[in-house]
Amino acid sequence: MTYTHLFSKGRIGTLQLKNRIVMPAIGTSLASSTGEASSELIAYYEERAKGGCGLIITEITRIDDELGVGCANQLAVTKPIHIPQLERLVRTVHKYDTKLFVQLHHPGRQTHSHLLDGKQIVAPSAIMCNRTKEMPRALTTEEVEGLIKKFVKGAKIAQMAGVDGVELHGAHGYLINQFLSPYTNKRADKYGGDFVNRARFITEIILGIKHICGKDFPVSVRLSGDEFVEGGLKLADTIKIAKYLESIGVDAINVSCGTYESGVTIVEPTSYPQGWKKHLAQGVKQAINIPVIAVSVIRKPEFAESLLTEGATDFVAVGRAQLADPEWSNKAFAGLDSSIRPCISCLHCIEELGKGGCIKCAVNPRMGRELEFSQLDTNGNDRTVAIIGGGPAGMEAARTLSMRGFRPVLFEKEGHLGGALRLAGMPPGKDKMTWFVDYLANELKEMNIDVRLNSEPSLEDIDALDPYAVFWAAGASPIIPNVPGINLPHVCTANDILDGKVTVTGKKAVIIGSGMTGCETAELLASQQNDVTIVEMKQSIGNGIYAPILYDISQKLKKYKVNVVTGHSLAAINDTTVSVASVSTRTPLTMEADIVVLSMGVRPRQLLQDIEDRYSRVKVIGDAGAVGRIAEAVREGYEKAYVLA
Repeated sequence: MTYTHLFSKGRIGTLQLKNRIVMPAIGTSLASSTGEASSELIAYYEERAKGGCGLIITEITRIDDELGVGCANQLAVTKPIHIPQLERLVRTVHKYDTKLFVQLHHPGRQTHSHLLDGKQIVAPSAIMCNRTKEMPRALTTEEVEGLIKKFVKGAKIAQMAGVDGVELHGAHGYLINQFLSPYTNKRADKYGGDFVNRARFITEIILGIKHICGKDFPVSVRLSGDEFVEGGLKLADTIKIAKYLESIGVDAINVSCGTYESGVTIVEPTSYPQGWKKHLAQGVKQAINIPVIAVSVIRKPEFAESLLTEGATDFVAVGRAQLADPEWSNKAFAGLDSSIRPCISCLHCIEELGKGGCIKCAVNPRMGRELEFSQLDTNGNDRTVAIIGGGPAGMEAARTLSMRGFRPVLFEKEGHLGGALRLAGMPPGKDKMTWFVDYLANELKEMNIDVRLNSEPSLEDIDALDPYAVFWAAGASPIIPNVPGINLPHVCTANDILDGKVTVTGKKAVIIGSGMTGCETAELLASQQNDVTIVEMKQSIGNGIYAPILYDISQKLKKYKVNVVTGHSLAAINDTTVSVASVSTRTPLTMEADIVVLSMGVRPRQLLQDIEDRYSRVKVIGDAGAVGRIAEAVREGYEKAYVLA
């Protein structure tokens, strides 16, 4: 065992845990419409328990059906009918010596009226969240007292189901956080005003739980170490709260940060490094004697171990990393770090929830669909499958086919694997993308899969394999517009920049197109001391980019002072200038350019008709079928390999 601290036993109150790995609460929308733990939700948690983590904290679990709904298909502990399925979840998790806490939650102002059957959302005070953009009404004193009873009742229902403890969600701008923070609590009654009054809500909840469930029933509280909003809680305030909570019997503090209003600090995009907020947990730990649980973009076991070794925390919250690989803990214990499927912080999981669906993972197509993909048939019988293309779709297909007993042969025209995903890892702060490429390449190597680099197979090459099936994963090609000057030597594609085939410093660069690739290429060039301008034909940049990621990259473009021209399309390229025209008026605009970079999207590399005519089983996957993102590529590679018959 490499990580002695990570796999040492720990305690929260009277509860002993087998290791220091905690799966924190992550919303899934996998529960039933009535709030029960569905078979899908139980299977999802079972994989993480089987994977070796010490403690699982359930997703946000509502305690109020009327005004406390945080999302669709949310787990609930509001009625006795929720007990049987929750008992089943507890029994399932306990089979693997993993403990289970239920996280008790009320969104307060951070929800929407459509989730409350049209009722107005509520909060300590009538202050609107600028993200949800709905004005809440202030809770009456009687309503506050009623919610305290509902939190206590929820804890008792959870205890009756056999859970090992509960966590109060007092972070991320939800209701308990709203009471604690002077930013959101402007009440004039006993639940507002000074520190003691602002803490009264959570105090009465905790004392009520300890009274009803027993003083030895573990209670953890999740706090935001810093709200990152002006007038909100800072680390010093959170330390004061944590010390107070310890004094009234709380058993652990789970330190996170942020609120809905503080952008991407709660669930960070890929540019945020491991450990960027560890100082928050460390500050709290130095001030209290009860255990601290820390979230800090923990992706790799080595980093998790370092947090424990240096005394920054007592337990590590490994969240999205266990979505990507439920066997994270077991693989870390066995020293198999290179076989851990890495989370790349792409936010696909959160984006899917935001669309109203259930949680999904870009790099793990089984996540949230464990029952659907519960039985991998091993009937390949060593039959050969030719795979044309070594991007994520082709590599995932090869890996899955090998697990099924087929003999995949993968052809890649470049001298390396990864396809477009390898290029996606080139801009600043995007190195996590290459983690996934490295993982897949390592999997193919460990499985002894036949990989042929620098190879574009002819029909004769494919025929020589006598393949049972052919997977076409040849990716996509950049779109090159037919405009004057397009073939001039200073014109290149974004891929040429990202691949390092073209390098420039101290030049005027004009990028045509502002999708993810265009924006990230702009950031890369600007970071290399170039004067960069983005030209976009629509009225704003980043069309189709998930809002939190667009916010993150927009902040970087501002930092580098990248110029943006919207509502214009490319008209012509000259030796030293670029001509663009207004989309609406066709008014021309000329700008200086030492280099012109095309980032106008890609189109699939068409399947060779001869291949489709010659072989009875041809599967088109990834960008070769329809241009998409990593999630679609990996999912198609896995699914079509899973069902190949």
